[in-house]
Amino acid sequence: MTGVRLVHRPESGSERVLASDVDVARSAFEQARGLMFRRSIPDDYALAFPFDEADTQWLHMLFVPFGIDAVWLVDGEVTAKKRLAPFVGLGRGRADTVVELPAGAAEPVAAGDELRLVR
Repeated sequence: MTGVRLVHRPESGSERVLASDVDVARSAFEQARGLMFRRSIPDDYALAFPFDEADTQWLHMLFVPFGIDAVWLVDGEVTAKKRLAPFVGLGRGRADTVVELPAGAAEPVAAGDELRLVR
């Protein structure tokens, strides 16, 4: 999926693009690999993990040498957000989509906000 952006629509305030370079991990292999073995990611990058239905989704930072912000979504609404530390971070939340961003990129995002992947 090319030309995809991640747009943040807070409950109050104006919409803003959180990431203009979004990869979507669709296969089981892409989802299992995630950001492992990468040295870094660009500031305006996001990796999205779509799932068939909302359920508890776990993330780990094994073999990821940089911190990230993780956001869990159900139908585009933020259910949880967490900063995950390099190598040892672990997080979970209820989601049908999980988005990984550079550490600090999801700072303005709060539970109840809307995040959407748009072309």
